[in-house]
Amino acid sequence: MFKVTNTGTDRLDIELRGKLNADDMRVALDELVEKSQGIENGRMLYEVVEFHIPSLEAMVIEFSRLPAMLGFMQKFSRAAVLSDKHWLKKISELEGTLIPGLEIKAFNRAQKAEAEAWLSS
Repeated sequence: MFKVTNTGTDRLDIELRGKLNADDMRVALDELVEKSQGIENGRMLYEVVEFHIPSLEAMVIEFSRLPAMLGFMQKFSRAAVLSDKHWLKKISELEGTLIPGLEIKAFNRAQKAEAEAWLSS
């Protein structure tokens, strides 16, 4: 499951549970683009409840939409990632160093209040 919620004029909350197949990935990417319309200098709270590597077909869909996703990422200046997986937090923060203008900070899922405070600062 991939759920995207607008929680303000400049914020998206994203929740990922389980494994994404190709159809799930199409819907998720479309929803991200749609719900980010009009956002500038935005913030994202990304909560990974259960992480499973997406299916190969889902990854192909994601790579095929890379230009649109790069445009999507430019709308945001900060992203907080909530996860209990140490390696996933490290990869998230590494991704932040590769995307100009986007700062990504990872937190344990129990640190949601700290993540919210960081996003607001």
